[in-house]
Amino acid sequence: MKEKILKSNIPNHVAIIMDGNGRWAKKIGKKRVFGHEKGTKSVSDCISGAIEIGVKQITLYVFSMENWKRPKLEVNALMRLLVNSLEKELPSLMKNDIKLCAIGDLNSLNNKSKEKLNEVIFKTSKNKKLILTLAISYGSRQELTNTIKIISDKVKNNIISQENIDENIINEHLYTRNLPDVDLLIRTGGEYRISNFLLWQIAYAELYFSDLLWPDFRKEDFFNAIISYQKRERRFGKISEQK
Repeated sequence: MKEKILKSNIPNHVAIIMDGNGRWAKKIGKKRVFGHEKGTKSVSDCISGAIEIGVKQITLYVFSMENWKRPKLEVNALMRLLVNSLEKELPSLMKNDIKLCAIGDLNSLNNKSKEKLNEVIFKTSKNKKLILTLAISYGSRQELTNTIKIISDKVKNNIISQENIDENIINEHLYTRNLPDVDLLIRTGGEYRISNFLLWQIAYAELYFSDLLWPDFRKEDFFNAIISYQKRERRFGKISEQK
């Protein structure tokens, strides 16, 4: 599958909604967290595939704002898994020159999760081959609401002129201010929705939906998504002849 990928048309920024962990575990009679644990293999596969073909940015939807509404036992298990995964994967991040970042309402995390996340972000801060961004306690509507409040406050205090507000100003106040727009959004699990993920940033992204549950998604499936992306014509509002 990798041989079919055109090196001249690699998406710069790929975002992934990793859906289906709980359903995967339920199918085999296990608790939902077992599916989340198995899903870490899929993360490793996709990151490995991204490095192999030259993708520079990967953003993963790890934990949404809405996920806080799940049973407390599951939320606590997910926070433990986050800490354990960060600790386990740090050597691999360093070896593969991967820089870790995070977006979202990170202050909502418990102290242990925040400390480990900040530690790994700091230790990988000089890595350059791939930027891996974790969206944790993230919601796009909440992000946009927060952005509007900040910009409004700056207008009120004459820091920003209302007439100067444009897309660049908005971008500068988003969690993703240091990231480029998404080129390709992948969602697994057979669902066809965006689930409050990067609504501003995917304005011109290509969307790819897979029926596979996330723990079954492998490098070859990631490559399939890339091939699908490369078969599409991205016109950004123009017609083909203007490209």
